Amino acid sequence: MAHKAAGHLPGRSCVRRGRGGAPPPASPGSRSASPQGAEPRERRTGAGARRHGQPQPGALGGRGAGLHRAAVRRAGRRHDRGGAHAHQAAGPQGSRPEAEVVRVQDLGQTGGHNPPVQNVRIDPNSLSFNMWKEIPVPFYLSVYFFDVVNPDAVLLGQKPQVRERGPYVYREFRHKSNITFNDNDTVSFLEYRSFQFQPDKSHGLESDYIVMPNILVLAAAMMMEDKPMSLKLIMTLAFSTLGERAFMNRTIGEIMWGYEDPLIHLINKYLPNMLPFKGKFGLFAELNNSDSGIFTVFTGVKDFSRIHLVDKWNGLSKVNFWHSDQCNMINGTSGQMWAPFMTPETSLEFYSPEACRSMKLIYKESGTFQGIPTYRFVAPSTLFANGSVYPPNEGFCPCLESGIQNVSTCRFNAPLFLSHPHFYNADPMLAEAVLGLHPNQEEHSLFLDIHPVTGIPMNCSVKLQLSLYIKAIKGIGQTGKIQPVVLPLVWFEEGPRDATSQPSVATQPDRLPSPYAPLLQDSLHGRPISPTKV
Repeated sequence: MAHKAAGHLPGRSCVRRGRGGAPPPASPGSRSASPQGAEPRERRTGAGARRHGQPQPGALGGRGAGLHRAAVRRAGRRHDRGGAHAHQAAGPQGSRPEAEVVRVQDLGQTGGHNPPVQNVRIDPNSLSFNMWKEIPVPFYLSVYFFDVVNPDAVLLGQKPQVRERGPYVYREFRHKSNITFNDNDTVSFLEYRSFQFQPDKSHGLESDYIVMPNILVLAAAMMMEDKPMSLKLIMTLAFSTLGERAFMNRTIGEIMWGYEDPLIHLINKYLPNMLPFKGKFGLFAELNNSDSGIFTVFTGVKDFSRIHLVDKWNGLSKVNFWHSDQCNMINGTSGQMWAPFMTPETSLEFYSPEACRSMKLIYKESGTFQGIPTYRFVAPSTLFANGSVYPPNEGFCPCLESGIQNVSTCRFNAPLFLSHPHFYNADPMLAEAVLGLHPNQEEHSLFLDIHPVTGIPMNCSVKLQLSLYIKAIKGIGQTGKIQPVVLPLVWFEEGPRDATSQPSVATQPDRLPSPYAPLLQDSLHGRPISPTKV
């Protein structure tokens, strides 16, 4: 992401550079679903105020699909503020009061005044509008850290050993603001996120200490690899003066939400505009209480064939992070709802600001969720494949082993890589190079379960990992004798807490959180509807 903090890609997910609460540009004669000039409920301040068009440093998490499997209530949301976290946004939080429930037979019916097409398009009068505007069920971000057990040995050239810590679970609050309907059958909006730590759902506290690579030091060292030796020696001296080392021992809260580092001030003083942040540095610092950029998507009101497809993101019809037109394309939806009338030949495409790219998931199998038919979509083995294995991905290179994507061009040129957790579905050499990794499909694959008639996600678990490529740089003493290795930093998962890490949860309705009024009762008994019959 063109100059974001090291962490976020989504999830997100990463590109969150809107102007404080500036409403998205509207076409002449556009109409807004909210009062004219209304301000968003949450504003970014300080480091959170970013320019549109650049990814956000913190979370990579894919925007992930909004989970719409509980009751959708039309009443406005008023959230419980009890136990507010220091990082929590000032916006409304909690659960909706009981009100009118939208069920699947309402959205999927074929007769009467509300046929499926009218129910799922983006229109304030459609039954699905409120669930599109604000996720109607609790959503969580679960974060796992890789604690480096042997940092001194790594500096001597030995293989790194890590211990997974977590999950550290955060309740995630999202809502769309500045919703503006344009004359060309599109709607523009900003979606805001905020997080609240959930100690009762976590395996640990934010005060826990862990040892991690010092991203600022090691990334800066990599950037200096081809510079004159004199500059490297000056950097070594600067690191020593500031007390900077290759590994750091900090709390979960600091790594998540930011910590003061004199190196940031030094870099910003002598190399202005090199870093996308000015104050604290944290993997998720700019994700909290921020937006994902201005999305403009088709509503499907005038042209149903384009429903939910992204027209522009931050005013762009393509990005410029990568080295081919195909990789720079903005394809699919914004990652929350898809076109109805799916078949097994359908694929799920969406643009992820956090990953600075479009992604495509493929059909795996059909199933049921509380009696509702679903299609499960998963990541193809080629999602993070390198260019030699999958030529269309050549535009994302320079590449290392297959199964990890170089995101340095959208992460202020830091050598960061995106992948599945524990290097699942990647070249086995990656996991073998780090002790303590155990990739497996059940724990580390991602999935989305979609109701094929309406295109609405019923269940999801979106999992991604961020890693740092490190090695010894001649002339920079802090890097010691580190052998080249892609070292995992953190992996995270977005979804309903009871569904995460449980790919088979759709078959275990007794384990699902309540209340569980079905959003999409199968009025069609699993039979697909043809658009021609609407």
